[in-house]
Amino acid sequence: MKTTGLTALGAMLGMAVPFERNLLPGILPVALAQDTGMDLMAAKKGLVVLGDRPLNAEVPAHLLDADITPYEHLFVRMNGLVPQTALDQNAEGWTLTIDGEVENPLELTIDDLKTRFENVTRRLVIECGGNGRAYFQPGTSGNQWTVGAVGCPEWTGVRLSDVLKEAGLKETAVYTGHYSNDVHLSGDEEKEVISRGAPIEKIMEGDAIIAWAMNGEALSPLHGFPLRVIVPGYPASASQKYLTRIWIRDKEHDGAKMTGDSYRIPAYPVAPGTEVPESDMIVLTDMPIKSIVTFPQTGAEVKADEQVEIRGHAWCGKGDVSAMHISIDFGQTWQEAVLEPAVNRFAWQRWRANVTLPQHGYYEIWARATDGDGISQPPLSPVWNPRGYGNNIQHRIALVATA
Repeated sequence: MKTTGLTALGAMLGMAVPFERNLLPGILPVALAQDTGMDLMAAKKGLVVLGDRPLNAEVPAHLLDADITPYEHLFVRMNGLVPQTALDQNAEGWTLTIDGEVENPLELTIDDLKTRFENVTRRLVIECGGNGRAYFQPGTSGNQWTVGAVGCPEWTGVRLSDVLKEAGLKETAVYTGHYSNDVHLSGDEEKEVISRGAPIEKIMEGDAIIAWAMNGEALSPLHGFPLRVIVPGYPASASQKYLTRIWIRDKEHDGAKMTGDSYRIPAYPVAPGTEVPESDMIVLTDMPIKSIVTFPQTGAEVKADEQVEIRGHAWCGKGDVSAMHISIDFGQTWQEAVLEPAVNRFAWQRWRANVTLPQHGYYEIWARATDGDGISQPPLSPVWNPRGYGNNIQHRIALVATA
């Protein structure tokens, strides 16, 4: 059997493999390995790559100024390797299975989704749960995102709640479990890359969608072609790419990266650096209130005694933002910014303020958003957690006022 496999390997590569007998089971030659996605980054503009295996890249804040985040300025968060179907942009025969705690299990083609359910288009913020991780002290493991693992594209698809209604949820339905066809970094197609989900109550609110398009175009290989789920307000890990199955569970989902420290936070405040027992960790759900300054770019020069516009976006995992303020004096005083309403629930909100820097010198613009419960962004890192999730520290940029 091994001889047959090695012969096939040589045939696939189109040449002899002199040391093929030394290749351990489960290890693929680089020439046959799945793409990490780096060659797909050419269409991205200005992103900072944090790692290439898996591929992760964030966006400088000033490139996030658009109301609708374009493809070239949307962050990239991979957990595994880009599947071949996505690289080929080939959705022929693709189906989505809905099973588990449902009365009528479904197997839906993309055409089924497009024709049997109401199509919707929504601007929805998508944000990595670790966005802001770089600012925790002491530091935590994982990609050291600053503020750029976020964006607000326009997604087109169908409400996941509508699909689940057709499947007929049983009274025992508690949680969704999402599955994909992306490939584990080892190349082992039997290994699960990531499988997360959300409570049924969250899904049935009607904001989560199964999307096949972003900004009017088919999903790209890096962003989940041909289908993905978007669960707005939750960390982006719940918004599974390359979606093939939604398993309705009778308990909290326990798929890959749902347990241990993955996307989980302590059930109670802990001192920085504390080791927290797994039994005391709970799933991160609603992302905290956040905002960014997108204009001017940090380090920009402006004229002293002349009015300059400061602008950015604010968003919240619980829904709309209620207020936005900025400070030019290191938080001693705060000026209310004009906050525009969201175009739809879970879209980010544009804010603007005009400031005049009183004399030449160095200044910082501090941004502080407040949610509907009166909770505002803190000036320092919030309650620490072992994996650095949910840091909503106030965003700051530097300005130099010239005479």
